[in-house]
Amino acid sequence: MDLIKELWVFLRVRKKLWLAPIIIVLLILGGLLVLAQGSVVAPFIYTLF
Repeated sequence: MDLIKELWVFLRVRKKLWLAPIIIVLLILGGLLVLAQGSVVAPFIYTLF
């Protein structure tokens, strides 16, 4: 949890808040790929990338 706090403080102090949505989307896509790795949906997800 400290990593998330430090990242947020970094983005806020350096005025890089526009990066926050990009980071969130990348984390969601990464989590989706990890969760769907062994499922039937995996081939369809991999075709998107």
